[in-house]
Amino acid sequence: MRELSQIIGEMLRERKLTLGCVESASGGIISSMITEIPGSSDYFKGAIVSYSNQAKVNLAGVSKETLEKFGAVSPRVAEEMARGGRKALDVDICISDTGIAGPGGATDKKPVGLFYLGLSHKDGTFNRRLNLTGNREQNRKAATEAALLWLKEYLSGLE
Repeated sequence: MRELSQIIGEMLRERKLTLGCVESASGGIISSMITEIPGSSDYFKGAIVSYSNQAKVNLAGVSKETLEKFGAVSPRVAEEMARGGRKALDVDICISDTGIAGPGGATDKKPVGLFYLGLSHKDGTFNRRLNLTGNREQNRKAATEAALLWLKEYLSGLE
């Protein structure tokens, strides 16, 4: 993932874009991978780890109504986290994640390994669903890698 973070950093620099993250289930791993790269302060402005619903509302701009209607692990919350983070961190692009890493927390409709990623940029706000099958650590790392790959893909489309 370090190489992927390096490539993302180069792409952000080339495009003169800034990045922020709003993380829930990944607990800061995405931000950690981005900041592994020397000089990442040129493009990475910060992160919000909004693990609780209260933090999602107070720090990331997720509406209480969205949480009540769809639950924390939903495409809508992932989008609101990314959009709210883009505003709160004053960045060009914000990536977010919310999910059920396991081993607990699952329901019939939301199993362990269900994650949603959000990405917000001036051109729009989007989400992606992940169905992961590992243990807690594997799910968190897989969600981080998926978020970074999506970010790279999105940046490639901005050329």
